[in-house]
Amino acid sequence: MASVRIGRLLRHLAAPPWAVKRAFPVRALAAIEAAIRESERQHRAELRFAAEAGLDLIPVWQGESARQRAVEVFSDLRVWDTEENSGVLIYVQLVDRKVEILADRGITARVAQREWDEICREMEKAFRRGDFEAGAIAAIRRIGGLLATHFPSRPDNPNELPDRPVLL
Repeated sequence: MASVRIGRLLRHLAAPPWAVKRAFPVRALAAIEAAIRESERQHRAELRFAAEAGLDLIPVWQGESARQRAVEVFSDLRVWDTEENSGVLIYVQLVDRKVEILADRGITARVAQREWDEICREMEKAFRRGDFEAGAIAAIRRIGGLLATHFPSRPDNPNELPDRPVLL
């Protein structure tokens, strides 16, 4: 257990902050933003995309998982702050090669966690191949399809959260 913790700690501390920018350069971020914007035209939910290379010393030492970090980011980015409780966060943690999708309570009542988990595993496969942009956009499109089924667009469909991806 301690060797796993030390190994993970070293991987996180050795991850340069620019690694996330290498995986998601400016053109990829623009394409992800456009995919989010297009997706949100089809449904009333709000998507946020956040990625980071490695975690800080204390969270890693305490064993914080990608899921736990995603919950923090969900709160920090105020993904919960929508009228219909319809926010969705796509969180990418590069060092641990994990993707987490968190949905607010208005969506979790209608979309099973296994659906999100399948999308996460597909993204992780694409990322292992180095297809960061394509993997993210495919996931956004798939999520958009799920959300359009449960939260179809209306004429008064406000954009409540920024579409721009966040690199942490």
